[in-house]
Amino acid sequence: MRSVLVLMLLLVIVAAVAAGAYYFTRNSVGTWYAELSKPAFTPSYVMCGVVWTLLYVLMAVAMWLVWRAEEDPGQITPPQMMWLAQLVLNLGWMVIFFALREPGLALAEIILFWSALLATTFVFFRMSRAAGALMVPCVLWVTFAAVVNFFIWYGN
Repeated sequence: MRSVLVLMLLLVIVAAVAAGAYYFTRNSVGTWYAELSKPAFTPSYVMCGVVWTLLYVLMAVAMWLVWRAEEDPGQITPPQMMWLAQLVLNLGWMVIFFALREPGLALAEIILFWSALLATTFVFFRMSRAAGALMVPCVLWVTFAAVVNFFIWYGN
């Protein structure tokens, strides 16, 4: 029962990040963002929402698998802190890019976010191959997002 409650808590945490992302992007997507010069391979806002929803679920399940693999799951551990840090950086990118409308600063931040995400993925792989594997799509998507961010910054 405790394991199911932890998974539910992790899903609530990522849902809160997703809600925050929506809150910070909603006012810019149809106005400022729509007017930016973007590369042809930029995904639609709807596609981004679908992908991020899936990725947040994968991140929650990955963290749950790591939690289950830990020797003392009642303690706050470095992998848990790394997971939370990459979520904070994820939301930070949304704030900087969409709310502050600063693609250049967002590019620097997404590199930091990507680095934290990659480090988290490596740590997760050491604890649970399945958890690490669940983080790989997140790393790939953020890599792609960083490329799009670069072209938006460069083109505007």
